[in-house]
Amino acid sequence: MGSTIDIRTFEQIKASGDLPSPKGSALAIIRLTRQDDVSLAELTRVIKTDPAFVGRLIKAANGATVGGRRKIASVQDALTVLGLPAVRNMALGFSLLSSLRSGACKAFDYDAYWSGALLTAVALQAVAQRIRTVPPDEMFCLGLLSRIGELALATIYPDAYGELLTLLSASDDGDLAASERTAFAMDHRELTAAMLADWGLPRLFVEAAALFEVPERAQWPADSRQRQILDALRLADAIRQTCLADPSGRAERVAWLYPLGERLGIDPDGVNALCDGAIESWVDWARLLKMPAQALPPMTTPVPAMGPRSTSGAAAEAAKSPSMVAASRLRVLVVDADPAVRGLLRGMLERAGHDVFEADCGRQGMELALEVQPQMMLVDAGVVEIDGLSLTRALRQTRIGRGIYILVLTEHGDDECLIEAFDNGADDYVTKPVRPRLLAARLRAGHRVIRLQQEVEHDREEIRRFAAELAVKNRRLEEAAMTDPLTGFPNRRYAIERMQQAWASAQRSGRPLCAMVIDIDAFKQINDTHGHDVGDQVLCQISAAIKHALRAPDMVARTGGDEFLVLCPETDLEAALHCGERVRQAVRAARVSAGEVVLSLSISAGVAQSEAHMPDPDALIKVADQGAYLAKAQGRNRVASVQSGVCADAIRQGLAGQHVGMKGTQVYADGAVSPTVLNERG
Repeated sequence: MGSTIDIRTFEQIKASGDLPSPKGSALAIIRLTRQDDVSLAELTRVIKTDPAFVGRLIKAANGATVGGRRKIASVQDALTVLGLPAVRNMALGFSLLSSLRSGACKAFDYDAYWSGALLTAVALQAVAQRIRTVPPDEMFCLGLLSRIGELALATIYPDAYGELLTLLSASDDGDLAASERTAFAMDHRELTAAMLADWGLPRLFVEAAALFEVPERAQWPADSRQRQILDALRLADAIRQTCLADPSGRAERVAWLYPLGERLGIDPDGVNALCDGAIESWVDWARLLKMPAQALPPMTTPVPAMGPRSTSGAAAEAAKSPSMVAASRLRVLVVDADPAVRGLLRGMLERAGHDVFEADCGRQGMELALEVQPQMMLVDAGVVEIDGLSLTRALRQTRIGRGIYILVLTEHGDDECLIEAFDNGADDYVTKPVRPRLLAARLRAGHRVIRLQQEVEHDREEIRRFAAELAVKNRRLEEAAMTDPLTGFPNRRYAIERMQQAWASAQRSGRPLCAMVIDIDAFKQINDTHGHDVGDQVLCQISAAIKHALRAPDMVARTGGDEFLVLCPETDLEAALHCGERVRQAVRAARVSAGEVVLSLSISAGVAQSEAHMPDPDALIKVADQGAYLAKAQGRNRVASVQSGVCADAIRQGLAGQHVGMKGTQVYADGAVSPTVLNERG
């Protein structure tokens, strides 16, 4: 992964206490998310102590949702969408942003640093939504922290780093990393990687942050996950540089983005859309964080300044997507060494209403073709540096060049020369000296072909849009088919699929797997006494109590009228019994309101752990079901297991309730056996 900081050097820096690190509630969140048995309710409580982080978390969750999902409005829903790794990393990143908005390094622009980091974060999140290699919310965190080494050096060595930045600002070709190594025996890339590794970020992220500025050092295959993450970060950082560049140089930088996008399978229109979306999100985030940011013109409409090579007055539209240009107006590039010929052609084309760009040699023609993406080119076969046929052949090997209508200007009209022109990719030809009427007819023919291509592309875009809409509708139908409409929990069908997946994973890894079957005690009595409407309200409120008491990795589904199934991956029987007892206590403590009726309810739960002799997940559920029957037989309001090998007394230490011992079983119990009406008016 290239050079790294000596571990002793890093430990010394860390021990000094000057290294940027999370503080306050962020530190509590990070520590809590590293616990295996943390519950969503407990994590939510800690997060709510920091209202600013709550707003940022919910905004990030909404930024990660795609496909028409409903807006996230609560901390618990945000946690479900983002997952614990992303929440931990966001707490880290936003804590650093809040505590290090300014510092002692006078030459370091803290506002510009964080504004750029935020732009990289939203751009990387947008890229991740396209390539689907890593969850977008986690990539957001990588983008936010990808250059944290610069901030760290400004924090640790404020005076020396300020002097270094001042010297570099006066030099046009200064190498920041090389200067940092000379001054501090490390550079910001190495320090970034060391800090991210120390904070527990995935190794893939650590390596990407270390190498995205020097991608030539990466040895990963082009189609590997590591390379995709690296290229995604390179593209996001290039978007940052493009958006923050001086307006006069922004159009040129936009062209640099397209090859990076192509590596990830994103075409120029997609790159433009990514930039526009990132800018919009960046402005929203900056408003929330009270940071400097400015709305920029869309990348599909670059600033007019295109440099001296652009001779048309319509250069402002030069880089627009073909779909955005009227069918009657084309971008045409003329490549010819003779100024008189270029003038003749330009006059004809501009009178026909087209935008014209000129190049006097093949090399300049290639550069301008990639920059302005013309729809038609007129190329002199004998142009210098790169001849016209070689230029045509080279363009046909690029994605952009394959769609250009190329008309070759040749002084030789014999069959062999024309065959060679067509073999190299020409669409048509005109012999010199140019006859205006014949050229106009050739241009009209080319115009018809281009218009047909535009119609085909429009049809393809419509098909893609319909396909995307259909995919969204199918996804919604699939979610509906997997969801219990009353409680919002996954249903039995979803639970069976998840159980199959978890079973296969546990078999491969040898890790424990537990299942819990939960029944609401005397639920039929509630329906018979108070009616099914009250029964539905009871189910909803008991479901909420169960969900809040479970741990983040657990999955709960409603599998029957009053029956729930909980899947506890990588959990042994002892921990699952702990979890079941926490759920039982939460339900018992809940006061269920149904109109004017307030009920106190209980559950009976059975817990089981997978064993080597069990042939399939159905056997595991059956053993858990036997535990639930045992709990009911022993008087209800209990958590029981028919499996032996767990010390019940040790488990129950510090937990409320009465232990009922049976040979080969573990049982938690606590009193009541039927719903109790606490209050009923009327």
